[in-house]
Amino acid sequence: MPDSRRHRGPHPEDHRLFHDDRVADLQKAVVDFSLLLTHGYATPSALKLVGDHFNLTERQRTAVQRASCSDQALANRKKSEVPLSKAANKPLLIDGYNILTTLETALSGGPIFACRDGCFRDMASIHGTYRKVEETIPALNLLADFLNTSKCGRITILLDSPVSNSGRLKSAIESVNQDWTVQLVPNPDPILAASDQLIVTADSVILDAARHWLNLAREIIRAHVPDAWTIDLAPTANAPDSRPAGPQ
Repeated sequence: MPDSRRHRGPHPEDHRLFHDDRVADLQKAVVDFSLLLTHGYATPSALKLVGDHFNLTERQRTAVQRASCSDQALANRKKSEVPLSKAANKPLLIDGYNILTTLETALSGGPIFACRDGCFRDMASIHGTYRKVEETIPALNLLADFLNTSKCGRITILLDSPVSNSGRLKSAIESVNQDWTVQLVPNPDPILAASDQLIVTADSVILDAARHWLNLAREIIRAHVPDAWTIDLAPTANAPDSRPAGPQ
């Protein structure tokens, strides 16, 4: 069946699965899953153990997995994170699909999770095809305005060339800001992970290898999408300010 979505908004079940009355259990699941990761448990078995204990659906388990990390990963990511105040004039290497889908989701009212490492993450996934939605251009404009105000240096955006419609998205990005360099590459992950530049992503695997990274999606959403449905799944001092919100 063709993908006819016009928005990157919530799944029909999200308002029930991530309602305020479920957040406490999801937070506990993040604590328990992170503890198991810290002690070296494999992700699939640890997630099954925790998910079964809290009777979580597959979508809730995905959210818990994205919000969690081991203590070792948390310390490493905090050490390599660069605050926005120190990003002025620095060139940025941006994980294009990663930040774009998060901003699209925030603008369309989908759930955004405040995670243990401080990142804001969404539930969107790109299965070989990217479909432009009504929030795509507003999200790109928001990104452009924020980067301009922050006086960041040269901007390079990486897109996965195997993903269908990457060429069209490249053209859309260039139409928003002709000064940006947009590159289609087979796999941005190893390029980002090995880069000496300041990178922008919330991808956990990349962050664990990154030398320097900027938590840009969180900065933009907190500053310019005040009505975003942010759900705090990190009930620790490590979590950023956020609020479980959204329709009741």
